[in-house]
Amino acid sequence: MILKNINQICQSILIFFPTLLGKVSTWFLVLMIFLTAYVVIARYVFGVGILSLQELIIYSHGITFLICAAYAMKEDQHVRVDILYRRFSERRKKLINLIGNVIFLQPMLWVILFVSFEYVSFSWEIKEISAEPGGLPFVYLYKTVIVISTILLLLQSFANILSFFIND
Repeated sequence: MILKNINQICQSILIFFPTLLGKVSTWFLVLMIFLTAYVVIARYVFGVGILSLQELIIYSHGITFLICAAYAMKEDQHVRVDILYRRFSERRKKLINLIGNVIFLQPMLWVILFVSFEYVSFSWEIKEISAEPGGLPFVYLYKTVIVISTILLLLQSFANILSFFIND
């Protein structure tokens, strides 16, 4: 019973940030709607193109998908090819999820983290800006989301692994 409580506390801690940031990042969708409307009106009504806002829309789109990945995983709303999975018992589903997390997801996420860390670090060193004239001056912040989303997915994956050991 004590181990189950400890496990549940650990899970709660692990899923706190993926859940919080997943819910907060959905507000980027609202931002994208307003920015897109503004860009369209500015371009077609006033004949003014605003490249920095167009890039901000693209970045908001990417941020939303990257940050919401862990939240979607927590809510079991990620894409799954479940030809057989849906017919399995809950115990078998948990076992498949455990194997998938340990053998496939964890190694992939660690590779992404190590590879992207150098990529993002270099972007921060040079304070990377958009290659487009009039583009955004903080591309390095956007690239940082790659590392953040990988860490969030790692936390959620650890929580999923721990959930295997909770006896309901």
